[in-house]
Amino acid sequence: PPSCAPPRRARKRLGGMAPARRAPAARVGALARHVQAPKREVDIEDLAKRAWPDARPAGKGASSCSGASGASAGCGSCGCDDGAGSQLEVVPAAALVAPPETLPSAGAELIGRPAITSAEEYLESLRNRDVSVIVLGEYVKNFIDHPIVWPSVNCVAETYRLAEDDPDLGTAVGFSGVRMSRFLHIAESAQDLVKQSLMQRELGRRTGSCFQRCVGMDASNAMWGTTYDIDQKHGTNYHARFRDFMAMCQKGNYVVGGAMTDPKGDRSLGPAQQEDPDLFVHVQARRPDGGVVLRGAKMHQTGTLNSHWMIIMPGQRLEDNEQDFAIACAVPVDAAGLTYIYGRQSCDLRAMEGSDIDQGNAKYGGQETIVTFEDVVVPPEYIFMNGEFEFAQLLVERFTAYHRRSYICKAGLGDVMLGAAATISDYNGTNKASHVKDKVIEIAYLNENIAGTALAASYGGKAMPAGNFLPDVLMANICKHNVTKYPYEIARITQDLAGGLLVTLPADKEFEHDVAGPLLDKYLRAKKGVSVEHRRRILRLIENMTMGRNAVGYLSESMHGAGSPQAQRVLIQRLMDLDSKKGFAKRLAGVED
Repeated sequence: PPSCAPPRRARKRLGGMAPARRAPAARVGALARHVQAPKREVDIEDLAKRAWPDARPAGKGASSCSGASGASAGCGSCGCDDGAGSQLEVVPAAALVAPPETLPSAGAELIGRPAITSAEEYLESLRNRDVSVIVLGEYVKNFIDHPIVWPSVNCVAETYRLAEDDPDLGTAVGFSGVRMSRFLHIAESAQDLVKQSLMQRELGRRTGSCFQRCVGMDASNAMWGTTYDIDQKHGTNYHARFRDFMAMCQKGNYVVGGAMTDPKGDRSLGPAQQEDPDLFVHVQARRPDGGVVLRGAKMHQTGTLNSHWMIIMPGQRLEDNEQDFAIACAVPVDAAGLTYIYGRQSCDLRAMEGSDIDQGNAKYGGQETIVTFEDVVVPPEYIFMNGEFEFAQLLVERFTAYHRRSYICKAGLGDVMLGAAATISDYNGTNKASHVKDKVIEIAYLNENIAGTALAASYGGKAMPAGNFLPDVLMANICKHNVTKYPYEIARITQDLAGGLLVTLPADKEFEHDVAGPLLDKYLRAKKGVSVEHRRRILRLIENMTMGRNAVGYLSESMHGAGSPQAQRVLIQRLMDLDSKKGFAKRLAGVED
């Protein structure tokens, strides 16, 4: 990748944005100072303590976790149901170890302009790539033109439109010296984390769907700190490699996806115990130049096909006999040996019927693929973990801390649901009924609980040794646990307010029929002044988000994305500092042990 040194000359501004200025001491210089050979032996438990400021490593030998990953991950990453495999125990917040230095803010020089600056340029960058994509049993060349795929591509394009409409929210000046999408920014403060959260909620409002860039953003931030810590223990140069990779992505303003979830096979067995090793992405061969050859697959890959690069990560705690599975690296989406098998979504064929009304949300949608790796070659400059198995769980736990807080996007979708519930009540003429008002209030209450806990996690972010900031881990897990429940209740209430026509509404073609059309227009009228078409459109939107294509992102993803509910409950148990709370009660009650 190109050098990450910032440009020395002024460049054209992006989208008319006011130019920011950089300090003479470039931020990349401050970051680069972290990339040095360690001066002393660093213990892995010390690294875990510094990585999780509000927690400390458990005593050695305390783990009973088998490392097998199931649908409901217990310790938050590896699949146990008792939490014993976690590396963390609670200690007071005062245990925070400050990073070597904070990152300087922008200052004296004009910022640079990235390669991709608009939604149009992003869409063009996806065309004519040599990507193996299978949709509905057929290979598709320019997949962005496929009617089923297009809404998901347009959803990612909306992140570029937001950057132009609201640069303060949608962009940031990276350490590379360019203004690029905030999704590529390494968080340098708690305020950066807050802006990420506000951006995610706004994009949820704008799309009513999954805009697919959160995994890459969270993977980048988790990898930034983890590569630094691996270098400190092993004297490797992973952090410098990752810094160069991120500088390249920032300068290109690329979309970076994240790939963590493996097929897993028999969940009672670890990666090395599987009958077929390909059930976990692993190193099949090692090349003389230091590169590796990968085989395996990644599941449930949100938006990876719409990305330029993806960051491959292990998905659970690993043992010392599983070093070939301890691989983290970056791979271009069009790399030889990758195949993308497109996932089905409820009502997805409506996109091929030609009716925008029946789709409910014809503009935007999510995307999930199964990505298979058949002898994919990764050169050494894109490898960021290679056999350091003891850091796999740490990487996963950091990633989930970022990603569980990222589910504030569901509050953005909840804003759309709140608006749809209120609108259909207006259209039906029921909006003044007290019980209807109370149900609308309940939606708002539930939705703001999601947003509030996500923002609390961001505002509570703390500095890490590598110079970036990690969200408050407890609040991030509470946010995600809220998300496993509240969107379902919001959907139930909205369906209640919508009425039975939500699931009996005839197709758009019936409304165009010579006989059926006038009859439907007569009998489906509700409140005076409200057109039947407008009523249909809101009903179809509710259907889309609660049982159609975008229910994938609003409901099922809310349950299983970033770990199923038990994963959050175990981490909440470990981080709630119960002994301190007992002490508060005993002191007030006059109890002395």
